[in-house]
Amino acid sequence: MTQTDPRIDTYILKSAVFAIPILTYLRELVHATCPEATETMKWSFPHFEYKGSILCSMASFKQHCAFGFWLGSKLTDPHNLLASGDEKTAMGQLGRITSLDDLPKGNYLSGFIREAMQLIDSGVKQTKEPKPTASKELIVPAYFKEALQQNAEALKTFTNFSYSQKKEYVEWITEAKSDATREKRMGTALEWLAEGKIRNWKYLR
Repeated sequence: MTQTDPRIDTYILKSAVFAIPILTYLRELVHATCPEATETMKWSFPHFEYKGSILCSMASFKQHCAFGFWLGSKLTDPHNLLASGDEKTAMGQLGRITSLDDLPKGNYLSGFIREAMQLIDSGVKQTKEPKPTASKELIVPAYFKEALQQNAEALKTFTNFSYSQKKEYVEWITEAKSDATREKRMGTALEWLAEGKIRNWKYLR
């Protein structure tokens, strides 16, 4: 039995008119391919989980939609349908989706979903990068990058921040002592970044 979340019904209905059929189709495809998938809201947009792990997610913006896999960097892609160029990567692994015609054929998408399920079944996890060092090359954790890619405004703010401003967010998230705390901080970080705020904006006078 499909496990749906009424918050996603609301999310879809409140989306732009062009986005509703796209989100509805993606939702139905995920459940048709993975009947065990459960729905939830994380970082203010819909996610699909499989056996307790994030399988994939979708989001709608003013002029486009985005869809991506949590373990997207580990999927095989012989037809180059995922991440072809910086713009696609920044907007989710399928790029800017403005209509159903922008999506790969259903059998290709189903294949990605099944492969993502197999990765979860095999115990594959999102790689946690080591904490940033004193080097000027800031290491941003892969899981934070994935979340940023689903929020265009937050990604834009973070990209334009200085090294020290980025570091404040990265250290705050990576120093969390539990997964629950890290997830909560990531949600807050995305919200603040989308509003153009630095990590310690509350202390500004």
